Amino acid sequence: MLLLLQANGLIKLKDGAGLKATPLDVVSNPKKLRFVELDAAQLPRSLDDLDASAINTNFAISAGLNPKTDAIVLEAADSPYVNLLVVREADKNKPWVAQLVKVYQSEEIRRFIDTQFKGSVLAGW
Repeated sequence: MLLLLQANGLIKLKDGAGLKATPLDVVSNPKKLRFVELDAAQLPRSLDDLDASAINTNFAISAGLNPKTDAIVLEAADSPYVNLLVVREADKNKPWVAQLVKVYQSEEIRRFIDTQFKGSVLAGW
């Protein structure tokens, strides 16, 4: 979530902080944001006690929020952190993997993603 805040100019992280960044990696915080670390599932319930929260899409939707309309910022469509379909190296050429990819990248699954996540999750293919 810190990378999302940085991408939107709200904070600056130490060079190389990456995906494992913590509030200790924040080197510039011009808006004086205060960070409260909570379990991701608790974030929607914490909104009444906070000014804002960075909530994973699945937890936001489960709490009745619509990330596309309720969010202050969203990840960019070209985010390198889209949901990925991965298999073990030993399985990559097995026939079932090709079948799984074909089904996963189908129009039916695209419609499911659009419906389930209300347009706030983009298909990664």
